[in-house]
Amino acid sequence: MGLLTACEGERADDGMTGLFAGSGSPPAIEKRLRETTLHGSVLIDEYAWLRDDNWQEILRDPGLLRADIRAHLEAENAYYESLTKGGEGLREALVAEMRGRLKADDSTPPAPDGSYAYYSRFRTGGEYRVFARLPRDGGPEEIIFDGDEESKDSAFFQIAAVRHSPDHKLVAIGVDRVGSEYYTIRIREIAGGKEFDEEIPNSSGEAVWTEKSNSFFYVERDENQRPKRVKHHVLGTDPSTDTTVYEEADDGFFVDLRKSRSRQFIFIDTGDQVTSEVHVLATGDVIPRMVAPRIPGQRYELHHNADHFYIRTNADGAVDFKIVRTPIETPGRRQWLDWLPHEPGTFVASVAAYAEHLVWLEWRNALPRIVVSDFAGQRHALAFDEAAYNLSLDAGYEYETATTRYVYASPAIPARTFDYDMTARARKLVKVQEIPSGHDPERYLVERVQVSGHDGVSIPLTILRLKSSPMDGNAPVLLYGYGSYGITVPAGFFSDILSLVDRGVIYAIAHVRGGAARGRQWYLDGKRDKKINTFKDFVSCAEALIAMGYTRKGRIVIYGRSAGGLLVGASLNLRPDLFAGVIAEVPFVDVLSTMSDPSLPLTPPEWPEWGNPISDPEAYGWIKSYSPYDNIAAVDYPPVLATGGLADYRVTYWEPAKWIARLRSDARGGPFLLRMDMGAGRAGAAARYKRLDERAHVFGFALKVLGVERKPS
Repeated sequence: MGLLTACEGERADDGMTGLFAGSGSPPAIEKRLRETTLHGSVLIDEYAWLRDDNWQEILRDPGLLRADIRAHLEAENAYYESLTKGGEGLREALVAEMRGRLKADDSTPPAPDGSYAYYSRFRTGGEYRVFARLPRDGGPEEIIFDGDEESKDSAFFQIAAVRHSPDHKLVAIGVDRVGSEYYTIRIREIAGGKEFDEEIPNSSGEAVWTEKSNSFFYVERDENQRPKRVKHHVLGTDPSTDTTVYEEADDGFFVDLRKSRSRQFIFIDTGDQVTSEVHVLATGDVIPRMVAPRIPGQRYELHHNADHFYIRTNADGAVDFKIVRTPIETPGRRQWLDWLPHEPGTFVASVAAYAEHLVWLEWRNALPRIVVSDFAGQRHALAFDEAAYNLSLDAGYEYETATTRYVYASPAIPARTFDYDMTARARKLVKVQEIPSGHDPERYLVERVQVSGHDGVSIPLTILRLKSSPMDGNAPVLLYGYGSYGITVPAGFFSDILSLVDRGVIYAIAHVRGGAARGRQWYLDGKRDKKINTFKDFVSCAEALIAMGYTRKGRIVIYGRSAGGLLVGASLNLRPDLFAGVIAEVPFVDVLSTMSDPSLPLTPPEWPEWGNPISDPEAYGWIKSYSPYDNIAAVDYPPVLATGGLADYRVTYWEPAKWIARLRSDARGGPFLLRMDMGAGRAGAAARYKRLDERAHVFGFALKVLGVERKPS
C-alpha cells in the first residue's frame, strides 16, 4: 500500500466559500493508494483506508472506530461547523417553523381489535411515541409502552415495533439503542407492566404472535446484519434454545414475516428485489411448507380468504402484477388461476384481504387509486381529481369487518384519514392532520407536468410552489428524486418543505425510471444495464424546469437520500454546470466498490438491482460508467453537502467520507462538506424534535446556496 500526503482542499474550494459566513480550510487527508484489478480493469482507491476492518463491531458500538478514522471524521465535522458558522440563526428559524407545524400531542386514529382500540400518541414536548389502547366499551386509557420514559438512559433510541398478543395481555417491543438496526425484543405484561426475564438480541424487531399468545416467531439477523433465520420463542424459556424454523441459505435473499389478516397463517417471505419464495405456517404449526419454489425474476405474495390463497404475482409475464387464486391445500403454481388479470400499465402495488372483500392499491398514469372488490368480482375504485396526490392503505387489525382505512394527501393538503365502508361505499373522515401554526392550501399551487426524456419517454414531474411566486425564469428550485428498487416517491404532504416553499423555493419531485410511478416496466427500464436512464431522466427534469420558464441554470439544488444520493451524485457528474448545490444524505456513491464486496450486508441481495461486477464483466462496465465516486471530473462543481452515520449498515459511513475526499482532490469549486453522525446510523436521530435540527442543517444549506434565507415580507 503506497502512501501519498495530500491536502488539495484549497484548490478544490476556491471561489465558493464566500457563500458561507464562516471560514476554515478542509481537513488534510492522506492518500493511501490501493489498486485492485478485475476483468482486466484497474481500480485505484486512495481513500479505502477510511473503511475500518472492524466495521461489523462498529455497527454495535461506534466507539470502537479506529483512532485515525475517527480523527478524520471529527475534523470533517469541525470543518462543516466552521464553514457554516453564522447559519445558526437560520437553522433556529427553520426548527421553529417546522416545530410549529407539528401538533404537540398528535395521535394516530385508534385502530379496533377485539375489545380494544390501539393507537399511539405524543405527549406535549415528548420526543417518542406513547403506545396505548382504549376499551371499546368505555374506560380509561391504558399505556402499553412509553417511549419517552424508556429512552431516558439512551443516547440513541429507536422503536421497531410494539406488538400486542392476540389475547391482549402481553406486548413484545423491539428497540435499537445504537442505530445499527440490531433490535432487541423484550416481552411484558400490559396490566402492571411486569417484564419477562428473557430478551432476544440481534433481531429485526418484529414479533409475530401465535394465536395462543404463549409464543411468537421472529427474524434473527446474522453477523453481517442480514435477516436470515426465522426462530420460534416460547415465553419463559431461554432464547438461546429457540428453535430455528427456517434458515435462508442464499446470502442474496432476506427473510421477513407476516401474519394473514385472517390470523390463520404466518407467511415466511424470502427473496431479493426480483425473486421471492413463500413458506407457510398454519396456526399451531412450527414446520413450514413451501408454496411454490423460487423462479428467478418471479415474485409472489400471499393473502388468505376462506379456502384460498390470493396471490399478487408477476408470473406468466404479468409485468405490472396480477392476482391469482389457489387452493390452500394444493397451492403450487399449477393451481394458480387468474382472479384479477394482468393489465399492462396498471401496477398492482399492494393488497389487503378481508372476510368479504379484497382491496388493493394500484398505479395508473403515475397516480394511485384504491380498488375494492367482493369475491364475486364486483369492483369499484376510489380516486381523486387533483393533479398530484398520494393514497395509502391502512388495513388495520380486523378481518371480519366491512371497514377499511385509507389516507389521502397532496403536496398542498395535509393528510386526511378516512374509514371506508366497503359495502355501503361510504366514507367517514376520522382524522385531519393539524398544522398548529396555520396552513392555507389555497396559497399553494400543485402541478403535474410531463417532461420529455432523452429517449422520448414522458417523465412525470410534481411541482409545489406559492401561487404568488413570479414566473420570471429565476425561481430557486429544490429538485428531489430517488429512482431505485421500484419505489415511487409519493406526491404527499411534507410539512417541513413549506419552510422552503414559503421563501419562494419551488419544490419539485422527479418520478424517474427506476421507480414505479408508471408501472413495473418503469422500474425495469431504470436498473442494471439501463440504470443510466435514471440519471438522464433526472437531468431532463432539471432542464425542463429551465425550458418551461420556472428557473435558470445554477438556481437548482438537487436532493436525494441513500439510492437517491446515488441519483444526485451521478447527475452531478453528468451536468455539474446545471446545479447550484447538491444534498446527498447517506448517499450510495461508491457503487462499484460496494457491489464488488460480498461481505457487506446488502451486497448479495443487491446484485439483481445493480448487477454483479465480480462475476459479470458487463455489469462491472456499466456500474463503473456511472458510479459517482469513480467519475468525478476536473471541472467546476457546485457546493455539496453529504451526510452519514457510523452505525449505518445499509450505506456505510465510508461511502460519503470517501466521496467528499475525492471531490476535494479531483474536482474544482465546492465547498464539499461532510456532516457525520458519530453516534447513530442511517436514520440519524429517531427523536421527533431532534430530527428537525438535522433537517434544518440540510434545508439551511439549500437556502444558503440559493440565496433565499429569509421569508418574503
